[in-house]
Amino acid sequence: MISKKEKKLNCIAVILNGFGKNLCLRICPEVSNFTRVIELRSSDKSMEVGSSTAIEWESLEREHKVYTNLSYCLVSPKGKRDCIVDAISASSTDNYPDESIDNTLEPSDKVDARPSYWSSGGQIDPGVPETLTYRLVSKLCIIDEIKIQPFKAFFQFGNPIYSAKSVRFRMGHSADDNYSWIYVSPEFPMVQENVLQSFKLPRPVLCIGGIVQIELAGRVQKQAIDGLYYICVCHVQVIGRPLSPVLEVDINETVGNSVLKYFPDASSVQDEARESQWHAFAARIWHLGAGRGWNHAILNTLLGPADASDDEDGPDEELFA
Repeated sequence: MISKKEKKLNCIAVILNGFGKNLCLRICPEVSNFTRVIELRSSDKSMEVGSSTAIEWESLEREHKVYTNLSYCLVSPKGKRDCIVDAISASSTDNYPDESIDNTLEPSDKVDARPSYWSSGGQIDPGVPETLTYRLVSKLCIIDEIKIQPFKAFFQFGNPIYSAKSVRFRMGHSADDNYSWIYVSPEFPMVQENVLQSFKLPRPVLCIGGIVQIELAGRVQKQAIDGLYYICVCHVQVIGRPLSPVLEVDINETVGNSVLKYFPDASSVQDEARESQWHAFAARIWHLGAGRGWNHAILNTLLGPADASDDEDGPDEELFA
């Protein structure tokens, strides 16, 4: 058994060595884009982490608190939803506005008795790609799955399905009428079926900036009337978890940095973390392999074994609140 004194020393070692931030980096490398952390309370002045005062214990403790809350968000299965709030643009549209990208946000296949879908412009070359770009509900979202449904033209002979051969996803932020991508996914094959197809990312991705772009590569279906290749989509969902109002980001494109802002007074992750089973959080950390290569005595002290239950000798809660 580890004594309370040893446990306390381990907790101090974890804070001094930046365990919270390193844990986030192992789960989600996009965290490296944060150059500073600021804690903002309604009753206090804003407090920066990572400045010249970062060597002070209070600053290190705040940093640990912020990043440990972020790590909880990165692995928590709670609160997942479709995070799209707005359709920004499509690389091409055949008949605007009847076949615009806005139709991909409609929950129904028909609106006012008309089919609802987006259609690209026609191309002779089936290799010409298309992109659909969306804005998310928050500038900070954890994304782990994207769903797309190709359109089946039931009003055309043979009911052709205008799918793509493959899809790829980019996440980032807008910058001077352009986009800066922090994450680019692997390529996923798409099947030529009129179903909501799920594309699960290899790991949770922190979308910093709230912009997601879908690249649709390879055309498989010609339209009989003109002999051109099209891609058509009726539904798109970006599944994840918005981190606001507890965590937000300021992006300064001029100096090239991102500031992570923490609002502990918001309806916070703290309450959710306390209500949840601590060992469920720990189990997901172990499952993701985020603790690999670290001192397991220290990790066991803080997280507990993956199957341990909460008790009085569990980790010091105030270090993670």
